[in-house]
Amino acid sequence: MSWTDERVELLKKMWGEGQSASQIAKELGGVTRNAVIGKVHRLGLSNRAAGASPAKSEPKEKPAPAPKAKPKPAPKTEPARPAPAPAAEAKPAVPARRQIIPAGQPLPPQPSANEISPEALAKVNEVEKKAKKLTLMELTEKTCKWPVGDPATEDFWFCGLPVEAGKPYCEAHVGVAFQPMSARRDRRR
Repeated sequence: MSWTDERVELLKKMWGEGQSASQIAKELGGVTRNAVIGKVHRLGLSNRAAGASPAKSEPKEKPAPAPKAKPKPAPKTEPARPAPAPAAEAKPAVPARRQIIPAGQPLPPQPSANEISPEALAKVNEVEKKAKKLTLMELTEKTCKWPVGDPATEDFWFCGLPVEAGKPYCEAHVGVAFQPMSARRDRRR
């Protein structure tokens, strides 16, 4: 179906009469309601009055407007202050996203050693001496995926030791990555 001049003129006429897009599509045939709406938009035809009935083709007498009630004067009070949103109180604050560091730039300070238990830190240091030092392409579902070093340098590698069941890391790195919440809170105090 193509929009011939005759079909466009009929569309304009029916649109101006207040016909709905569905009625116009039915009258034109071979075109959908959405196609009619799109064509009306592309032609830049004005929007019709919001209260107009789409099936109106002849104007009818308007009913007498209902008498309007006078609004009561508002009691004088202090200027209104915006109330805090109750939803904001219920939700915890969302932490800001970390900035992405371009390759070759120094990394931001890493979590200090006092955030990791001394036992876990000692275990990690021992394990990293025995690590397989794999590249990203050498990792499998059975190798520890703990990253070591700066990814922007040649000295970057992954642990590569056997993983703990159901975890992405070896036993030592699981001890660092998955700490109980209370233990982390206690060390920060």
